[in-house]
Amino acid sequence: MAQRTEHVAPLGPTADLWSQLPPGLAAVLRPGVGDLTREIRAELDRVIPAFAKRPSGRVVTEGIQQALLWFLDRVADPGAVRDEGWPSLFRDFGLPALDTRALDVVQTAYRVGARVAWRRMARIGEEAGVPTDTLCLLAEAIFAYIDELSALSVRGHATARAAELTAQQRRRTQLLTALLTPTTSPQTLTRLADTAQWPLPESVVAVAIDPTGPDLSTVDLPNTLADLDSPHPCLLLPTDSLSPPEVADQGGSAELPTLTDRGTGPLSLADRRTGPPILLHLADHRTAIGPAVPLAAAAQSLYWARRTLSLVAEGVLPASPVTWFDHHLSTLWLRNDPPLLREMATQALAPLATLNPHQAAKLAATLLTWLHTRGGAPGVAQHLDVHPQTVRYRLRQLTRLFGTRLTDPDHRFTLEVALRARALGG
Repeated sequence: MAQRTEHVAPLGPTADLWSQLPPGLAAVLRPGVGDLTREIRAELDRVIPAFAKRPSGRVVTEGIQQALLWFLDRVADPGAVRDEGWPSLFRDFGLPALDTRALDVVQTAYRVGARVAWRRMARIGEEAGVPTDTLCLLAEAIFAYIDELSALSVRGHATARAAELTAQQRRRTQLLTALLTPTTSPQTLTRLADTAQWPLPESVVAVAIDPTGPDLSTVDLPNTLADLDSPHPCLLLPTDSLSPPEVADQGGSAELPTLTDRGTGPLSLADRRTGPPILLHLADHRTAIGPAVPLAAAAQSLYWARRTLSLVAEGVLPASPVTWFDHHLSTLWLRNDPPLLREMATQALAPLATLNPHQAAKLAATLLTWLHTRGGAPGVAQHLDVHPQTVRYRLRQLTRLFGTRLTDPDHRFTLEVALRARALGG
C-alpha cells in the first residue's frame, strides 16, 4: 500500500504528550490487543444495541483492533509514517449523513472504547510496574487519541452532507469542520478561509445551540461560521465580535460598567446577559457560549459550550436564554467526570453511610457549611437556621465519624468537593 507521512498534532494541554510516553510501553501493552479488542466489542454490543445489530460486525471489530494497533504505534514512535488509510477509516465511520443518529452512535462508541481500553491498559501497566505518572500520561494519550478519531468521523459526516449545501455554505462548513478538527494544518486552514471569504481571527468563541428548539433551517446568520444542520448545531465566532458597541444610559452619556473576560476584551454587563448581537438571530433558541481560545483550540471551546448547554438541559444550571461557560466553572469542573466523582464521594463520605438517610443528610449539610465558612458553631447555625447547640452536637458526631480527617487540609478539601458534587447530583 502506498504510504505518506500523516502528521497528527497531539491534543490536550501538553504539546509533547506523545513524546513523554516511554516507547517501551507499547511492547508491554501490545500482547493484550486481541483480548482488548474482544472486550471492547462485547461492551459496545452491551451498551449500544445498534452495534450488536449491525450486519458489518466484522468491519467494526477490525476497526477496533486497527485503532488499538495505530495507538500503540504512536506510543512506540510518535513520528512514525502511517499509511493513508489511517484517517480515511475513521472518516468513513461518519459517512451515513442522512441518518443524524449515526454520528452520535459512533461518538458514543469511541467513548465506551476509550473507557474499556484505559481500564485494561491501566491494569496491565500496574502489573508490569509502570509508574503512576506514566499511567496518567497514558490516560491523557488515550482520550486525546479518541478526540482525533471522533474528529475524523465528524469530518466524514460533514463531508457527506456537503453535497446538499450551496457553494458558499459548503465552503464555510468545510472551514468550520477544519477549524474543529485539531489535526488540520495551518496551510489548509488558510486555503479554506480564503475560499470561504472568512478571515481567520487569532482567537474564537464557540456557541452551542439547543437542538430541541424551533427549526433552524430558516435562520440566516450572515458572515458566520455555522453548522445548523447537525444534531448538535453550533457557531464559531471571532472573539472580537463579543465586544459590543458603546451602550449609553438614559442620560445618553455613561457606559455600562464592563468586565474583562480572560483577555478577550471588554464585555458590557448587558452583553454578558444576552450574548453577542449575532445571537439575536437565534432568539428562540437556548445557547451556551464557550471560552475564548486560540484558533487552534476551537474544538475545546465547542466542547465546553456543549457541556455547559447539557447541564442547562439537565437542570443543573439555570435555564437562561444564553449561558456563559465562564460563569459556572466550579459546577462544570465538579460535573465533568460523574463516575469518578461518585467514587470519590463514596469513599470520602463513607462514615455517613453508617447512618440513616435523614441523619446523614443533616450531618452532610452541617459539614459542608462548616467547611465552607470555616467558622464556629454560631456562624454555622446562622447559615443552617438552627440553634448553635444543635450544631455543636452535630460537630461532635462528625468528629467521632471522621476523626483527624477534619483537621487534615487535603482531606478537608476532598470532603468539600465530595459534598458539593453530591449537592449537584454528581
